[in-house]
Amino acid sequence: MRKPRIIAEVGCNHKGEMEIAKELIMTAAVFCKVDVVKFQKRNNKELLTEEQYNAPHPNPHNSYGDTYGSHREYLEFDLDQHKTLKKWCEEYGLTYSTSVWDFTSAKEIVSLQPELIKIPSALNLHYDMLGYLCESYEGEIHVSIGMTTREEERQMLDFFEKNKRIKDVVLYSCTSGYPVPLKDVCLLEISRLKEEYGSRVKEIGFSGHHNGISVDIAAYTLGATTIERHYTLNRTWKGTDHAASLEPDGLRRLTRDLRGTHEALTYKQTDLLDIEVEQREKLKWRNH
Repeated sequence: MRKPRIIAEVGCNHKGEMEIAKELIMTAAVFCKVDVVKFQKRNNKELLTEEQYNAPHPNPHNSYGDTYGSHREYLEFDLDQHKTLKKWCEEYGLTYSTSVWDFTSAKEIVSLQPELIKIPSALNLHYDMLGYLCESYEGEIHVSIGMTTREEERQMLDFFEKNKRIKDVVLYSCTSGYPVPLKDVCLLEISRLKEEYGSRVKEIGFSGHHNGISVDIAAYTLGATTIERHYTLNRTWKGTDHAASLEPDGLRRLTRDLRGTHEALTYKQTDLLDIEVEQREKLKWRNH
């Protein structure tokens, strides 16, 4: 089975501060030992209507501004800052990635030529943006399918196939909620996606917003070989994503357990393994 790829999604958990973003990258690399660190990129005036931009944050306790638009702008890094984030990731041996939330952000991040770009569930039907990525970006296209009907899912994948990019798609099982109760994680969707699309797409992934790490091990054994989890330095910080995120110790344990599971997922190569021979001589009952 393919070695698991672990993505630590910082998203906006950096609280709009580059120094916190750098600490998240360093900790993800040195302590957690993940493979990828992922951020988010938004052009908020393109993504939001004027009414949405000027409305108060629906949860004022989590807001970093007087309006939802100012809150989002406070948390946003510009393209030069993303260049720096990419540089820091590479210095620490990590792959840099970003979720793109609008056409302008997609064009900006393509200019950095990262190894992978993520399409969040909310944008997986934005065909103008998907078409631009198919035409102008050569890396992996990762797509989550939370809050997406099966018909929409089929149409989206047919679009990638028509544009000759489906072999670059990593398709994520995902339930959109923060956090998601275990009954709504629906792990067997991974088996369905693998059966229906496993031979068409590059890989099946799992994007989890649940609490704990046991579910991710099950997701991997079901065939999701890229595992993405939100990641923070402190789950009590202000912001909507922190409560559904792993702190460094949890992410480190997840990485350890996923890689250990990969090592254990084998068949016996011989009837008796070397480790068993000595024990057989001491313990095995035999007729004489």
